[in-house]
Amino acid sequence: MEVINALGRRKAAIARVYVSEGAGKITINGRDLEVYFPSSILQYVVKQPLNKLGVAEKYDIRVNLDGGGFKGQAEALRLAIARALVKINPEDKAALRAEGFMTRDARVVERKKPGQPKARKHFQFSKR
Repeated sequence: MEVINALGRRKAAIARVYVSEGAGKITINGRDLEVYFPSSILQYVVKQPLNKLGVAEKYDIRVNLDGGGFKGQAEALRLAIARALVKINPEDKAALRAEGFMTRDARVVERKKPGQPKARKHFQFSKR
């Protein structure tokens, strides 16, 4: 099997994954998954599509992660892995879509408006 690549985004995070056959090793920016994401919850989020299809020990995944915070990065990586798995086996798409792993979460931070302290917060109004 050749190397399959895919892209996932969430908030400001971008994940590029390269999936090849192997023993289930996930390397992120040259570091192991457990080192990069010490939180077991985020490790679980990243592995969700692999566990759903039961192929966690079948593929080696190399990742370039950039931007955003750790939660956005984990969710971007989940989307990228799901997209790569669908490239490998298109029949898996329905199962991954049912769990919501194929949907790009488009919610991003709203921009700050001029004359206000934040996006929606306003300075206190004073009549006099």
